[in-house]
Amino acid sequence: MSAAPRTLVVRLDSAGDVLLAGPAVRAVAAGSAYTALLCGPQGEQAARMLPGVDEVLVHDAPWVGLEPAAVSREATRRLLGELAERRFDRALILVSYHQSPLPAALLLKLAGVGWTAADSEDYPGALLDLRHHRRPHRHEALAALDLARDAGFALPPGDDGALRVTPPPDTTRLTGDEPYVVLHPGAAVPARAWSAQRAARAVAALAAEGHRVVVTGGRGERELTARVAGRHALDLGGATDLRQLAGVLAGARVAVTGNTGPAHLAAAVGTPVVSLFAPVVPAERWRPYGVPFVLLGDQRAACAGTRARRCPTPGHPCLDGIGDAEVLAAVAELGGGRTTDRPVGMNNLTETRKTAHQTNVTKGANEQGVAR
Repeated sequence: MSAAPRTLVVRLDSAGDVLLAGPAVRAVAAGSAYTALLCGPQGEQAARMLPGVDEVLVHDAPWVGLEPAAVSREATRRLLGELAERRFDRALILVSYHQSPLPAALLLKLAGVGWTAADSEDYPGALLDLRHHRRPHRHEALAALDLARDAGFALPPGDDGALRVTPPPDTTRLTGDEPYVVLHPGAAVPARAWSAQRAARAVAALAAEGHRVVVTGGRGERELTARVAGRHALDLGGATDLRQLAGVLAGARVAVTGNTGPAHLAAAVGTPVVSLFAPVVPAERWRPYGVPFVLLGDQRAACAGTRARRCPTPGHPCLDGIGDAEVLAAVAELGGGRTTDRPVGMNNLTETRKTAHQTNVTKGANEQGVAR
C-alpha cells in the first residue's frame, strides 16, 4: 500500500462477532489513515469498545440476525449516502464461515468504495476485488486476521492478536471486593445455554464449594438471573450495560458461560472461561480465543453442526448432562480459587473421573488448545 487508505470494516452480526473481529480491526487501523466499523444494532456497544476504531456506523441489515429487519429502501439509501460521504478507499467485509458477503459488497460498490475484500465461496462477479478463501476449520478471529493480512494489513509490532477492548470501568461497587466467579446463564440462542434449573444447580454447587458467585444477564434476563442466583449468588441481571459487564468480567477469577457474547467479552478482558459449548456450531471456530479455557459439553451429540436454535433432543443432554463435578474441576483448573478453605470432596473427584469419557474437555490459550 502507498498512502494510508481510509478503510471500512464491515461486521454486521452480534456483539460476540464484533469482538472476534477486534484483532483484524486493529490490523486495519495500523495501516489506515482512518478506520470505520459498520455494524448492526446488536454489535454497536461492542464496536464502540474496540481499539483502533475512529467511527462506528450502524445499519440493521435485512440479511443477518435472528430477527432480521425488513427490507427498507429509505434505510438503504441512508446507508449509501453515509458511505459515499466518507469516501472510503478500501473495505473488508467480515462474515462467519456460513454467510455470504455479497449483499454488503453490492452496497459498498454502489456507495463508491474503491476496493473491497471478503471471504466468499459464492462467485462474486464484479462485487469483490479480492475474493478470499478462508482456511479450513479456522477460528473466526484468525479467519478475519487472515483476510486482513492478505488485503495488505498487518498487526502492529507488539500486538499479540488477542481479543481486546478499551479499559472497562471499575465495577467493585456492583460486585464487592471479595474474589468471585461469574456465571452467565443466558444466550440469544437457547440451544447454546444451560436450562435455568441446570444453571441454578451449578450456582448452588459452586457456592457449596466455597466460591462467591456473581450471576450476570441483560435487562431482558432479570427473571432468569433471579431464578439462577437464588439465595446462593449475587444477582446482577439487568444491572450492567456491555462496558460495565466487561468490568465485572475483568474482576472475575473465572467466567462460566455458554457460547455467547460474554464468553468473548471475558476473553477480551483476559479472564479464563469455562465454556459450556453446545455443538450446534463447531467449537474449533467459536470457542474462547486467546485465554485459558476449558470446553465442556458433548461435542458428538446428535445436534452437532445443525446450527439449531433450540435443542432438538429432549433434556438438552449435550449441556444439561454436564456434571457439577466437571464444572467445579474446570473452575479450579483455571485458577478459580475457593473463598473458603474447605477441600474438594472425594465424591466429586470420583465423579469427575467417571464422566471424563462423556464430555470433551479442552484447555488452551492459543489456536490449538490441549485435549485431555
